[in-house]
Amino acid sequence: MLKIGVFGVGHLGKFHLNNWKEIPDIELVGFYDPNDDTANEVAEKYQLTRFTDADTLIDASDAIDVVAPTTYHFELCEKAIKKGKHVFVEKPMANTMEEARQLVNLAEESGIKFQVGHVERFNPAFLALKDMPLKPMFIEVHRLAQFNPRGTEVSVILDLMIHDIDIILSIVKSDVKTISASGVGVMTETPDIANVRIEFHNGCVANLTSSRISMKKMRKIRLFQKDSYIGIDLLNKKTEIIKLKEPGDANVFAFDIETPSGTKTIAISNPAIPEVNAIKKELEEFRNAICNNTKTVVSEMDGLMAMDVAHQILEKIGNNVITH
Repeated sequence: MLKIGVFGVGHLGKFHLNNWKEIPDIELVGFYDPNDDTANEVAEKYQLTRFTDADTLIDASDAIDVVAPTTYHFELCEKAIKKGKHVFVEKPMANTMEEARQLVNLAEESGIKFQVGHVERFNPAFLALKDMPLKPMFIEVHRLAQFNPRGTEVSVILDLMIHDIDIILSIVKSDVKTISASGVGVMTETPDIANVRIEFHNGCVANLTSSRISMKKMRKIRLFQKDSYIGIDLLNKKTEIIKLKEPGDANVFAFDIETPSGTKTIAISNPAIPEVNAIKKELEEFRNAICNNTKTVVSEMDGLMAMDVAHQILEKIGNNVITH
């Protein structure tokens, strides 16, 4: 039985608690949250022990789940790693690049399992492509959200776009060559909307737009590669593949088009979307990595690389940000 201690039981932390309670071979030993109102509500609703000392909860746990504000990530993760405890931490993994690098070094030295909560890796629409070879040369991403004061202590880059940065880095097997970016602070002192162009050494280009001041929600990724186009709707959990038809393609809608090089047959398919709760799936995979001594799906290095690109973007936006 793996003993889990949860740090931070606000909006997202409650989702984590609900999912931990459904995962086999897990014992929730308690939680830590400095907000008395939130803590009392959670202790009663979940019948869980509230710890008022972080070290005591870490000592009582085999692994910790950090869902606290980003400014507390380093302190809690460092304490846990030095005590030999496994760590799951929400994105971004730390508040600064220096903190993130220190956590990577600590995790690698200690040999504990460390996973970063880039939950979109476990989105059913993305998981539907696990058997398809992805070698995109152009990527277009739109992540639009309605304004919510929660989370605005960090820029839209670290709040929203970092999800897509992580997915892109997991797909494109090449180093970043150049980054260009622009952003505007409309409702807050940090960028609320940003557009970014990332060029990779293999020639792939990714164009990302993230906004937290939109009228409608959208989370779409479009991948363009040789002979195929893949559309991933992360919000509505739908995936579409349009490609040149190959022998053996089944369960596809196909039609012919005339091109300068002759007739081509186009196939359109919608791969089966697995019925997966993304948060539960990422926590299950963290448990599996610990119990089976395997690599975490989103490692500390993955978290560091996503943060590195995000901070390069923030540096590019720099003094060009227009605040209200």
